[in-house]
Amino acid sequence: MYEPPEQRAHGSGALQIHTLTPADHDRWDAFVAYCPQATFFHRAGWSTVLEQAFGHETYFLYAEADGIIQGVLPLARIRSRLFGHSLSSLPFCVYGGIAAVNEAAAEALDTRAQALARSLGVDFLEYRQRAPRHTDWPTKSELYVTFRRTLDPDVEANMNAIPRKQRRMVRKGIKAGLVSEIERDIDRFYPIYAANVRRMGTPVFGRQYFRTLLEVFGDACDVLTVTHDGEAVASVVSFWFRDEVLPYYGGGTPRAREVAGYDFLYWELMRRACEAGYRVFDFGRSKRDTGSFSFKKNWGFEPQPLYYEYDLVRAREMPDVNPLNPKYRYFIKAWQSLPLPVANWLGPKLARSLG
Repeated sequence: MYEPPEQRAHGSGALQIHTLTPADHDRWDAFVAYCPQATFFHRAGWSTVLEQAFGHETYFLYAEADGIIQGVLPLARIRSRLFGHSLSSLPFCVYGGIAAVNEAAAEALDTRAQALARSLGVDFLEYRQRAPRHTDWPTKSELYVTFRRTLDPDVEANMNAIPRKQRRMVRKGIKAGLVSEIERDIDRFYPIYAANVRRMGTPVFGRQYFRTLLEVFGDACDVLTVTHDGEAVASVVSFWFRDEVLPYYGGGTPRAREVAGYDFLYWELMRRACEAGYRVFDFGRSKRDTGSFSFKKNWGFEPQPLYYEYDLVRAREMPDVNPLNPKYRYFIKAWQSLPLPVANWLGPKLARSLG
């Protein structure tokens, strides 16, 4: 169990920076569970996921004094001819950056990360955070937002907190006889998800990525699938952390729109989280003025800024690898026209470099 630094008498031990090893995972995760700045995406298991599922190098740094961890900074390196050479905290994750219990640890980790970025010769170092750290670095604070809201302990109070129009959609799903089931495999989730992202013109992650998530994070990661007359119409992979639930990868079939499958899916996750004692529903990241942004606002969630900050090492400007970039317009249209088996074969080869 993690012992908070302020509750332990300190000797004269100097602050040291170390790199995570398998033997450190329990200590690291105990700190993450304690530190208010830390998120699910700071967990040590992400080093295993990124290495095993994608083959990326990871540099999970921690600051320690007197044998106690004071701060952590998970980093991963992506080298791609198409999308550049980066060191990021953390690829494939919406949050990251430095999580520390004092500024000395945060500064030491920050300094080490900047030195590492230069020694590796990356194009840029990226921090993905819910609060700003480097106001002098280029940032994408105007592009991304997150949606988080406290849950009421009473299920019906949460239902009533949903704006009327959206609540009507949830009740439509209930009346349609939709059923939700928790699953420990991706057998029904993956075909739905893969077809969904192809329709959006986005390369899909491989099955191995999702299997690794379920294996590495155990009970902190599961799949919720919604069925209509026995047919799976919507599904989502969610993360559970402290008192929070984070629906992260989701999708639905064309039939889901007819029976309010998406709406029922997220309500069921909210209901289950409430009944299990969770108190924060994290609807995740969206780009401003997109369909997902509007969908989350329709639930009564208010956008909160995200601060994606960039230390430009060799690059001259921030990376802009996102579907809103006009230069990817033709790629997206072409991808949407690919046969699904082709998209599912080629997609994981590209998606591993997107971060």
